[in-house]
Amino acid sequence: MLKGMRITELLEKTASKDPVPGGGSISALAGAAAASLVEMVANLTKGRKGFEDVSEEMESIAREAAHYRQTLADAIDHDSAAYTKVMEAFRMPKGTTTEKGVRSRAIQEALRLAAEVPLAVAKDALELFPLAETVLKKGNPNARTDGLVGVMMARTAALGALKNVEINLASIKDASYVVRVSEEVREMENLVVQMEKDIVAGAEL
Repeated sequence: MLKGMRITELLEKTASKDPVPGGGSISALAGAAAASLVEMVANLTKGRKGFEDVSEEMESIAREAAHYRQTLADAIDHDSAAYTKVMEAFRMPKGTTTEKGVRSRAIQEALRLAAEVPLAVAKDALELFPLAETVLKKGNPNARTDGLVGVMMARTAALGALKNVEINLASIKDASYVVRVSEEVREMENLVVQMEKDIVAGAEL
């Protein structure tokens, strides 16, 4: 599994001529890193003297961030697996009319999966913003820059994942699906950019 690799091994594999892992998996990695940093700030706050009033809230945030850390780490492999299915579908035989039909359906199914996986990554990354905002406002100020990096990584994860959704939508033939998901992507892109801007601006250093 990709997520079980050492960082240097994953980076070397990403740098190779192998198309997987690619931008989608790295977007998921960025999201997992963002969740880790949010979790870190919460853990550096709970139970500390002077933060008794928010300790319970920080405990809750730490648990929630841990959930997204695991989910997004899993998505590193899910994204590469989804793109592998696309490549396998394109390699299917197309010598007869029947084979062409089977191949076409397989390609469309694989492309949908390849769009749905990064869309889920973007949605998970988006959920990190309110958690990060809370730890920045109420958490240990000594870890504020860690929280800010978490916000920036969440932005990268979400926008990177959404670009991967868009590239797959370009080849999907179901027009109603494309329109619906494209609108969702545009809304999320705008929200991500604005949320990062607001959170960073509100974090006094």
